[in-house]
Amino acid sequence: MLTVANLTKAYSGHTVLTVPALDLPPGIHYFRGGNGSGKTTFFRTVAGLLPFSGQITLDGQYEINRDPVPYRLRVNYAEAEPLYPDFLAARDLAGFVGRAKQAPAGQIDALAETLGVTAFWTQATGTFSSGMLKKLSLLLALLGRPRLVLLDEPLTTLDVATASRLFDLVRQLRSEQDVSFWLTSHQDVSLTGLTLTGSWQVGEGVISPLS
Repeated sequence: MLTVANLTKAYSGHTVLTVPALDLPPGIHYFRGGNGSGKTTFFRTVAGLLPFSGQITLDGQYEINRDPVPYRLRVNYAEAEPLYPDFLAARDLAGFVGRAKQAPAGQIDALAETLGVTAFWTQATGTFSSGMLKKLSLLLALLGRPRLVLLDEPLTTLDVATASRLFDLVRQLRSEQDVSFWLTSHQDVSLTGLTLTGSWQVGEGVISPLS
């Protein structure tokens, strides 16, 4: 589903992540690692938010640098600690991202209802709590027709009821639309109730499978 080859990510000449080869099949994958291990750097790189050297290819067809628009239409990302322009309302951001991701009719409203974003739909994000920001980031990450959704610390600041609805939605999208999900969590991954396809350790700039 997603293939990484000769990936190197460096900051100011210091290499922080090296992935010579990684081939992840469709499914739900969990990435474990401590603070500063490189999990978020890897997710942001795969999402197309950070420059790097190497190749990242989706479905054997869309290479992130060669096919930037088709790739980004199919790979979505929910940040661990999202930040948005203070003056924009949730509705405005969802409309903008929905158009960019070519969201089907009715998808935005359905997700807003499921994730509880309608309660603060017209409020400026500058007034949001961390939990409200998290719910909005999850909504944005599910818009369009993604093949892969990256969920960085989805349990952080999320209430139990919304987390349950989120993971029900993950199971539904996985079974009905063949959407793959990657997630990180400092909390017990079993709390998600998800059946994992694979688990991976991220540390010291490398990624390796967990036995």
